[in-house]
Amino acid sequence: MSYRALIVDLDGVIRLWDGEATRALEERHRLPAGALLAAAFEPALLERAVCGSIEDEAWRAAVRDALARAHGPAAEAAVDDWCRLSGRVDPEMLDLVATLPPGTRTALLTNATTRLEADLRLLGLEDRFDAVVSSARLGFAKPDPRIFRVAAERLDCRPEQCIFVDDTPGHVDAARAVGMHAIAFAGAADLRAQLAGLLG
Repeated sequence: MSYRALIVDLDGVIRLWDGEATRALEERHRLPAGALLAAAFEPALLERAVCGSIEDEAWRAAVRDALARAHGPAAEAAVDDWCRLSGRVDPEMLDLVATLPPGTRTALLTNATTRLEADLRLLGLEDRFDAVVSSARLGFAKPDPRIFRVAAERLDCRPEQCIFVDDTPGHVDAARAVGMHAIAFAGAADLRAQLAGLLG
């Protein structure tokens, strides 16, 4: 079967994060290793942030408060520094997207906070895809099956016409369950090889 669209996750696929930078930040502010991400990704808080029930600023304020309660007010400066991080774009993945067969539709599908649009501008990604599907703007997030269907609709495709790429196994399984051809991301070279027989 020939597919019409490629839908990709943002973080861990297009945008990469430097774990060493976060660890260095924690060390500089004398926080335990992993404290920042544990506070930021506390499940109930994170769900509210990526489903848009709280703004990005409120999420980061909650992370700041949690760390200050656990480790003292000096931890607030660590969150301020962490908020300045924006990751980096993988140039191999950008090249892959830019060199897809003519007519291939593309979308970013991401569990994101309301800061997504600003991040995309900062990273130079705002015009690189035909559609951007943000969980914070929809009110539901991967692996909810609705978000995959929305992504396909934004590209004027059926789920069965779409290839989906993510680095989270549960999201890959969820996309597959709605009919997409789903690929577990293992790097740009591997993805390019897999797409060769599917697109075009």
